[in-house]
This record gives sequence, structure tokens and C-alpha cells, in this order.
Amino acid sequence: ERRRRGAVCSSPRAATSMAHCSRRLARSLGRLCTQHRLLHLSGPRSEAVIISGRRLARQIQREAKLDVESWIADGNRRPHLSVVLVGDNPASHSYVKNKTKAAADVGITSETILKPASITEDEVLELISKLNNDDEVDGLLVQLPLPEHLNERKICNAVSPAKDVDGFHVINVGRMCLDQMSMLPATPWGVWEIIQRTGIPTLGKNVVVAGRSKNVGMPIAMLLHTDGEHERPGGDATVTISHRYTPKDQLREHTKLADIIVAAAGIPKLITADMIKEGAAVIDVGINRIQDPITGKAKLVGDVDFEEVKKKASFITPVPGGVGPMTVAMLMKNTIIAAKKLLKLREN
Repeated sequence: ERRRRGAVCSSPRAATSMAHCSRRLARSLGRLCTQHRLLHLSGPRSEAVIISGRRLARQIQREAKLDVESWIADGNRRPHLSVVLVGDNPASHSYVKNKTKAAADVGITSETILKPASITEDEVLELISKLNNDDEVDGLLVQLPLPEHLNERKICNAVSPAKDVDGFHVINVGRMCLDQMSMLPATPWGVWEIIQRTGIPTLGKNVVVAGRSKNVGMPIAMLLHTDGEHERPGGDATVTISHRYTPKDQLREHTKLADIIVAAAGIPKLITADMIKEGAAVIDVGINRIQDPITGKAKLVGDVDFEEVKKKASFITPVPGGVGPMTVAMLMKNTIIAAKKLLKLREN
């Protein structure tokens, strides 16, 4: 294979030029396919297309399962994911259960290491060091949020970058910001895959990301605005980031111009129908637990007024069943990537 490549590309510069040409051609074909797909949706439309994150996640998990089976057929052991869960936060326990179930479904082995909320920071760091040095562990994550006495940034940076399947280590964040290949944070990568696999165009489009968290809002903005011809291709969109100090009337001015709105602020009904233009795509990353006014029971809602916004949007994700399942699916992809990278590091 190497000889065949050498016969066609006589120099690194030629190879780079051909790679850029191929990437541009792929992007052009993608835009044509997107335009063709959207033509079928351009007639009279009463409501948005509801994007099923569950369906897309199942598709990605099938791809991951095939990848694992091929990996094992080549004589490698199954990828292994270790999850450190501190405290008794019910939401965290639920998320971890979903992750370990997904791992089993795609053929990844996993373990959940439970620690009490009273654990000291030094004890957590010692545990992470042990898992970093364990050759049987490919992917490692510490479930967030952590108890207040633990420094989340210090703990995330203690995880080996090669095993950091959450993509939170400063090295992975830095590489992502430089458009280099890295372990991408699972939720932002999930949002990216929703947009790409649904065929929502990003090149030259206006995007508003509501929320600037370092684990969600910022990485989503980076993926969407960066150059599509770089090592880690981005969306080539014009991105505006809002946050808690953005006045609501100013936010409305930005969102009414947006072709894509990504709501990731953790505020129920932050995005309402009067804030979007006809035909915008709306991705709801928010997960908020509120009391149902009718039943009195707790229920999950996003940051978007779903029932009203779907009447104007072209695409919209629901909560639950939208971005959440995609986050878990991308975590499985990251675990497989980690296993392959670690094997290369050991061989070298």
C-alpha cells in the first residue's frame, strides 16, 4: 500500500495537495447531496423534522461494534473502559449505567469504580495514577460533577491524555483548538455528528451557541467554526457564543439571524419560537429536571421550548432522546480510538 501511494504522490507536498483536493471534492459532493436532500423537504411544511438521537446513536454503535469485532479478529483483546464514580448523585449513577450498558452492547468491557463522596483529592489522584499505569485499561473517565471539595480541572488533567475518553485533558483540549486530531469531548462530538449525519449545511452559515462551558459550549463552537480543510476538519461556520451575561434581547437579535442554534446553557425554555427564524436548525443540549405542572412529577426538558419552536424550525432535537444518546455513542468511539492508539504507543 505504501508503494502504491509513493507511485502516485512523488513528494510530501504533492500528497498534501492531493489530500486537500480530495477533501474539497468530498465537501462539494456533500453540499450537493445536502441540497438534494433538502429539496425534498422544501415544500409546504407544518413542523420541523425531529432528529432522533436514539436512532443515530444506534447507527454509530453498530459501526463501533463492527470495529470492535474487526479489532478482535486481528488478534487484539477487547477494549476496556474504566469509570470512576464519586458520591451518590442519582443523575451521575444513571449516566454511568447507560455508558456501561452501551459498552456491553458494542463489545467493550467496562468497570465502574465506586468511591464515597468523602474521598480525598489525593486518594482520587492516586486511583487515577493506578489506572493510567494499568495496561488493561484503554479508556478512563471520572464522572462529573464531583463533590465540591475536589478540584475537577486538576483531576481531569491527571487522566492520561491517551486514555482520556472524555476529551477533557488540557492537551486534548489544546489539540482540538488547534484543529489537530485529538480525543474529542463526547457531547460536542455528538452534536457535530448529528449535524453531519442529518445533512444540515454549516459552510458559511450563521450559528449561535448558547452556553460557553469548557466541556460543551466552547468545544461545540470550535468544531463548528474551524477550517474544513485542516487536519481535524471543522464546519466553516460563523459562530456567536452567548452566556449568562448576554442580555435576552441581544441574544434574540443573534438567534433570529442564526441558521443553526445550539442551546447548551442549562436554562429551561431559554430559546423560544419568537427567537428563531423560519427554517432554522435547533440542537438542544440542555438537560433540566423540572416538576411537571400537570402530574407534579419530575421530568426532563431541554433549553428549548420544544412544542412551539418545532413549528418554525426545519430540524430540532428532542429532550430526552436527542443529544444524550449521542454522547454515550461517541464515548464508545473514543474508547476504541484509545485502545488503538495505546497499542501503537506500546509497539513504538
